[in-house]
Amino acid sequence: MNDSIRFILNGEDITLTDVGPTETLLDFLRLKRQLTGTKEGCAEGDCGACTVLVGRLADGKLAYESVNACIRFMGSLHATHVVTVEHLAGRDGALHPVQQALVDCHGSQCGFCTPGFVMSLYGLWLAKEKPSRQEIEKALQGNLCRCTGYEPIVKAAEQVSLMRPSALFDPLERTRSEIVSRLWAMQASGTIRIANGEDRLIVPASVQALAEVLSQEPDAIIVAGATDVGLWVTKQMRRLSPVVFISHLSELQSVTESENGVTIGAGVSYTKAFEEISTKIPAIGRLIDRIGGEQVRNMGTIGGNIANGSPIGDSPPPLIALGATLTLRSLEGQRRMPLEDFFIAYGKQDRKPGEFVESVFVPYPAAMSRFAAYKITKRRDEDITAVLGAFLLTLDEAEMITDIRIAFGGMAATPKRARTVEVALIGKPWTEATIEATRPAFDADYQPLTDWRATAEYRQLTAKNLLTRFYLETVGAPAELKRFEEVA
Repeated sequence: MNDSIRFILNGEDITLTDVGPTETLLDFLRLKRQLTGTKEGCAEGDCGACTVLVGRLADGKLAYESVNACIRFMGSLHATHVVTVEHLAGRDGALHPVQQALVDCHGSQCGFCTPGFVMSLYGLWLAKEKPSRQEIEKALQGNLCRCTGYEPIVKAAEQVSLMRPSALFDPLERTRSEIVSRLWAMQASGTIRIANGEDRLIVPASVQALAEVLSQEPDAIIVAGATDVGLWVTKQMRRLSPVVFISHLSELQSVTESENGVTIGAGVSYTKAFEEISTKIPAIGRLIDRIGGEQVRNMGTIGGNIANGSPIGDSPPPLIALGATLTLRSLEGQRRMPLEDFFIAYGKQDRKPGEFVESVFVPYPAAMSRFAAYKITKRRDEDITAVLGAFLLTLDEAEMITDIRIAFGGMAATPKRARTVEVALIGKPWTEATIEATRPAFDADYQPLTDWRATAEYRQLTAKNLLTRFYLETVGAPAELKRFEEVA
């Protein structure tokens, strides 16, 4: 059947032939299925009240991830298992241990956010047997609560990690093999197309099919995680059509390591990217940990962040500083370019009609080089960038600067190199005096704007200060503030 979206909702097979390209999972659950445990709080993927789990087959295994139902489009759910809080009850109606722990630890007051916390903690409970406090806090980054102060919720997570009776009591563990078989049977044999008047959604069967679709529909909106496009719908009320969904394309989700670097498929999520490259490039790992909450990192993709072209996207500045190479694909074949050349102007990228981002190659920093990326926000976790700076430095044996690459987001209409600053530094000694003498060069590279995240003056001063911070860290000064878990 290539005219329908098929998935499992809790225990029920769902087939939809009349679904809009921008219909959200949250609206479907609440308005069409009366599953009102999933709440709408922010409608932009920030508060986590709408958190559900989505399971998908990957490499023959069934993996579940927490996602924001408020910005998850129905077209991305084909051959998945959607799990809501209503599914957690035991066979006799008893609370799941995750729910019972929240009761025991007084982890709920008004209760509005509680189902979202339950689902995030349930996802963690499924994935990790004895999570550390840091892992618990990371899992809860995308869930906001105005009442409890979080400590009771963290205690509940710690308590439930000790409560693991036979797996047969858990609805997902008990039915895992059955769900795998049902999802295999739902796999589409061809490209799915659903049309309702002018509203159309397309789910290509392969990357080659994606290229064919885009050759016919060059103006189509490509949706991977929808962490930005979702807000076009929920906040800007934009009508989008046709929409092409690609989150299921395993061909775009590979991570391939070589001696010199790593090739990341455009469909690789932030979560998977963290798992694959955080040990090789720790600064990238620390940055990914601060992109949205767990739900956003599970949905959002590296390729989507690049293709979106936002001047405050988190991944382009560090990738540009590292000298990343972008691969675009169309029916005509592949085209490669330095990532920095992809960004032409605000809202404009070097992408020909019918092309899509296929992958990005990220070189590993040389053993003797120093690399850092700094994200400046109003709050530490789950916040949009005001300024993001990335630095890659190479020195010779005499501590002279032989090469330096500096890239910033939030300072111009696109992610942009600080070329004047780089030229001013190369060939100079890596000293505090050199840094101080070079700071004014930022004024030739950037003329930032003032918006609600930061003033132009703040951004300009921050960019200069980040160069100073980078220098201090490279010479051993304790410039980077660390959370107590990292220094304990």
